[in-house]
Amino acid sequence: MRTTFRVLLFLLAAEVLVQGMAIAFGIAGLGKWVDDGHSATKALFDDDNADFGGKAGFAIHGINGTMLIPILVLLLLIISFFAKVAGGTRTALILLGLVVVQVVLGISSHSVPGLITLHVLNAFLIFSFAAMSAVRLGKTPADVAAPAQASAAV
Repeated sequence: MRTTFRVLLFLLAAEVLVQGMAIAFGIAGLGKWVDDGHSATKALFDDDNADFGGKAGFAIHGINGTMLIPILVLLLLIISFFAKVAGGTRTALILLGLVVVQVVLGISSHSVPGLITLHVLNAFLIFSFAAMSAVRLGKTPADVAAPAQASAAV
């Protein structure tokens, strides 16, 4: 279970990277669409026949952010109860809170565009916290004690 917990942490961090790549792909495709002389309205996203390079990026970002990542963090929380990882449940709860904030910020930024800056900042927090937690979990007690012993010898 400890390994499963660690893998889920890495998957969560990887999903945040996928989110960034998906939205960048969508925005770049939309920019090219507009540069090519087309208009960009809400109807463009609702029209199944309209296709611009990068349109899938918006869909991937939306599905990942509102369904896949929340499911992943809920699995992380469930596994934390059985993984016997010191602070594992606390880590999972912090990540769950950050993901809830992330979804709220993402949806709210459609009405208040300035919130998107907090959405991006929170994404960095999720990525960093998940990745650092996974890396720390992979260290053995000897790896953690070695730097302390080395500094004491100096």
